[in-house]
Amino acid sequence: MRISASIVALALVATSCHAFVTPNQSRVFARPADAGLKGLLQDDSDLEATLERQLTYKPGQAKGNLAKRFGSLAGKKIKTVGEAFAEFTELLGHPMNALYKNSMTDIVGTTHLIVVTARFKRDPVWSLGLMSSLDLLLKNYPEQDIAKEAVTALIKCCGMDEAEVRAEAKAVSDWAQGKSKEDVEAALRGEGSGPVAEVANAIKEDEFWMYSKYFGLGLVKLMELVGIEQNKDVCYSTMEEWMGKALNKPTYTATSDSDQYFGVKGKLDMMETLMKEIEIREKKRMAERLEEKAEAAIKMAEREAKWESEKSSESSVESK
Repeated sequence: MRISASIVALALVATSCHAFVTPNQSRVFARPADAGLKGLLQDDSDLEATLERQLTYKPGQAKGNLAKRFGSLAGKKIKTVGEAFAEFTELLGHPMNALYKNSMTDIVGTTHLIVVTARFKRDPVWSLGLMSSLDLLLKNYPEQDIAKEAVTALIKCCGMDEAEVRAEAKAVSDWAQGKSKEDVEAALRGEGSGPVAEVANAIKEDEFWMYSKYFGLGLVKLMELVGIEQNKDVCYSTMEEWMGKALNKPTYTATSDSDQYFGVKGKLDMMETLMKEIEIREKKRMAERLEEKAEAAIKMAEREAKWESEKSSESSVESK
């Protein structure tokens, strides 16, 4: 019987543990060595049933609603993060600037892992979050044509259509024009019409809806569009209201993503300031070098004119 072998194994483990600890000399707290084992085995049938389920488990063939909905995806071939990044590199065809390489590598890996999850379902708020994140990261990229190609390569290597993602993001940003915080809250409760209300209703109808980082960042972008102060503490409390009260979803991950966004944004703003200062210094140095060259050219021209004048004077004297 399988249960007998399990009991013997557990007994051997319990006995061998005493070789590595100091024996308890107190009689007050002493208890039989097999007390825990007896407690574990109060119901042999339950333990055997648990072991049986573990031994006979097959992916996608459980009896729950999750397995019924997504069980058909069990064993499906999924592209690895390494393969996704290799495809991104091939599609881009250019090396990334050293200052942006690590950040872009993280975004490729994170986005790929999100979109290959069975529960993931892209929506316009998520698309807004993705595009606003990329805009924030790459807005000061030295070669803007390469930055645009990097966005295209990222979206394509994750199996999405760039035109569709941009159209979804634009639909939400256009809807938000002229709206207030209260308007967004009402839409997130599923009231009225528009892309945000449609997303909210779909979320509430889907018991397996999966939150991911770009959805939270899409909400942060919505906060900016409706005039909410772009402050970490203000957006934290707003995120709690929108995710917790309006959508009735857990808030911890979303608020954490919001805090992380403002941390990264602060670093990017510092980098932008630094790059502008470097650009100003370089322009100043270039102007100084051009000025020096101009002065040198003027001095050379003056010397040549003086030499020509002296040469003319000598020629006139000799002719006399």
